[in-house]
Amino acid sequence: MENMKRLYRSRTERQIAGVCGGLAEYLNFDPTIMRLIFVLGFFLTGSATFWLYIVLWLIVPENPL
Repeated sequence: MENMKRLYRSRTERQIAGVCGGLAEYLNFDPTIMRLIFVLGFFLTGSATFWLYIVLWLIVPENPL
């Protein structure tokens, strides 16, 4: 279980809190694509994606140094 992948907020790929950058690193996506998904999700879901982002910001720890 040493090689278990963990979700962290990114310290390098961040615009606001590093949530999209961290998800992109975890899922092997381009961070820009992840940000576009969140922006589109905001408009398509009636801001549910915004609340998801806030929850992830509060729950997901920052990547350790």
